[in-house]
Amino acid sequence: MKKNLMSVLILALVVANLILTAILMISVVPQTKKANELVTKVCSAIDLELEGGKEKSAIDIPMDQLETVKIANGDSLTINLKSENDRKSYAKISISLAVDKKNKGYKKGLEAITANEDIIKNEIIKIVTNYTIDDMRDGQKELQDEVLVSLRKLFDSDFIVSVAFPTYTYEESSN
Repeated sequence: MKKNLMSVLILALVVANLILTAILMISVVPQTKKANELVTKVCSAIDLELEGGKEKSAIDIPMDQLETVKIANGDSLTINLKSENDRKSYAKISISLAVDKKNKGYKKGLEAITANEDIIKNEIIKIVTNYTIDDMRDGQKELQDEVLVSLRKLFDSDFIVSVAFPTYTYEESSN
């Protein structure tokens, strides 16, 4: 009789534990999801990477693994900049892309770069025209990063590891 009573008591405790666990899961899981969404929004607002180190930069890759691809055959592009104070500004830049030769998208991406050079130039021009001459002088690194992100989206691959402006000139004229 004592064993039977103990078994019933243990069974009642197991059922109570199961019910309390279910209540806990029902109340905690939605709050955890909300907290994760909040963290994601905050990270995107301050432009942090949740999966840090996933994308490689040219610094992380050995030089013998990099290849430089010149856009517009190394010729400079002349681009109208965003005007400020009724002054027209121009940037004359040449563009080079550093690509990872050992990336799985390298061969297909390299062919796509040469085949779609005009689209790449257009994408770069669209980005650069949003900058003023002062932005170009002070924030060239941010511009290069923005172009890199845009090209990675365009090619849906991370075989492009860096964007460089080997030569650049900024000019401002008053009208």
